[in-house]
Order: sequence, then C-alpha cells, then structure tokens
Amino acid sequence: MKRKHSHTAAYLAAMLYAVIIGFSFLFVKITVTMASPLDVLAHRFTIGWMAVALPFLFGWARLRMNWHDMLGLLLLGLLSPVMFFAFQGFGLMGASSSEAGIIMATVPLFTAPIAAFFLKEVTNLVQKLSILLSVSGVVLIFLMKGEAGLTMDNIAGLGLLLLSALSMAGYNVLARPLARKYSPLEISFVTLTMGCILFVVAALLKHGSAATLTELVTPFSNPKYLLSLLYLGILSTVFSNILSTFALSRLEASKVSVFNNLSTLISILAGALILHEALTFSHIIGTAMIIVGVLGTNFGRLPWQRRSPRMRIPVDKGSGA
Repeated sequence: MKRKHSHTAAYLAAMLYAVIIGFSFLFVKITVTMASPLDVLAHRFTIGWMAVALPFLFGWARLRMNWHDMLGLLLLGLLSPVMFFAFQGFGLMGASSSEAGIIMATVPLFTAPIAAFFLKEVTNLVQKLSILLSVSGVVLIFLMKGEAGLTMDNIAGLGLLLLSALSMAGYNVLARPLARKYSPLEISFVTLTMGCILFVVAALLKHGSAATLTELVTPFSNPKYLLSLLYLGILSTVFSNILSTFALSRLEASKVSVFNNLSTLISILAGALILHEALTFSHIIGTAMIIVGVLGTNFGRLPWQRRSPRMRIPVDKGSGA
C-alpha cells in the first residue's frame, strides 16, 4: 500500500511538472524579446538559486554529498540546467513556443535507447513500432514546415531545441540513480548552483567586454519581464526540478520522460491562444502521432503480456525524498 501511494505521488509530481514546463515556453519566449538569452538565463538562475538556497540557509534542510558521486552530479548539472536551458533559450530565438513544445515531445525517443543501454530497460515490438510512429510525427512536422518555407534562423532554432531535448534525455537517465540516493532538494541545489555560476559569469564577461553592464539590469524595469522571470526562476526552474527528481526517485526514467508530452499540448495551446502563433493542421496531426507513439513506447505490451503484466520497478533504497 505504501509503495502504491509512493507511485501515485510520483505520477502526480510528474503531471504537475509537465504543466509547469508547458507554460514555461511561453514565458521564455516573452523574456527573450526583452533581453538576450544569456541575460535571461543569468537572471533566471540567480532567482532560482536564491529560492533553492533558502531552506539550507535557514536550517530547514541539510546538504549531504558523497564525494564519490560528485562527478555524476556535476555531469548532471551540465546536462541540465546548463546545456538544456542554454540550447532552449537560444533555440527559441528562431522557433516558436509551439515548435519548442513539439521538439520536447522527442525526449522519450532519446531516453528509451539511453535508458536501455545504461539502465537495462528493454523494449518489445509494440514499443519499437511506437518509437517509429513518434519519429514519423516529428518528420511530418518538419516536412510540412519545409513546404511553407524554412529560414536559416528557423532551422538553427529547431536544431538547438533538438539538442536541448537530447540534454534532457541524458539528464533523465543520469538522475535516476542519483535521485535514489539524494533528496530532490539536494540535487536541485547542486545543479542550480552550477547553472547560476556559469550563466552569471558568462553574462558578466559578455557585458564587461562590451562595456554594457547596465544592460544586464535594465530589463528588470519592465513588469512583464519581471513577472515572467519569477515564473521561470521559481516555478519552472526550482519547483519543476524538484518535482521531476522526486518522480525519478520512484519511477523509471522512460516513464517519467513520457510526461514531457503533456507539456507539448499545453505549450501549443498557450502559444496559439496567448501569443497568437500559427497552429497548423500538420502541428496537430504530428503532435498526435508523437504522443500516441510515446505512450505506446512506454506502456505498450504484446497481447500475451497484457494478461500478466510484470512491471519491473526497482525497489527504492537510500534516503530518496
């Protein structure tokens, strides 16, 4: 019973994570129109680091780190937030928030083979066909976009977003064993500290060399920018990180990654309704193919397996969360 409740909480955390990430594309798109992606990342992770450091500062949480795991934690921080958010921020300069959500739907496609290699997760025939369906959905969107005329900026933006998805897939797999040894708050503190230091230093070097340090703080005078940044820094950076790490401490990486596709639907709706971005029929069909394919990849079983399904979920050990 306790294990069932633990898994239910993990699924709820994954769903809430998907909702927060779904709206984050909208707020990222708003902020990068008022400041450079690097400045947005520096601001975002400064606010995020301050928020995640408070529990440790006031003694509400304790940081426990095993130095043998430090290399893995540093690599985890490199994948996300550094690579994931950097590629995402620059990618959104040449692509819409709807396209960003669709690209993020490919995260489970990359997670599955990586998890199979490192975590020994296997896929059956139904799951392999589902992967092909998801890939076909992505190809459909790209081809239809090509017929409408792709610009070099758009191609570059989509490519960067694809690298962002690859980074998140790697994070999902690497975070799985670490999330079973450390709490979500501890992992978030280490990874966000790494992101904050790198992005702030990079922004300072950029503006210092150009003698434009005042431009680093100018965007804060815009209330729309500030509100968007608070959402990105606290909810989309800190809270979503804690939620995903919590889910990964109790569920397989491939199962958690599928919830990225819920954020796809939310980001498309947000982009169409709020930013008035174009929503074409190919977006709808392609997204449906991706989601159905990813669901089949993660939950599909052969007919004889449905009678007595055996979900091989490792037993949680360590502190967890």
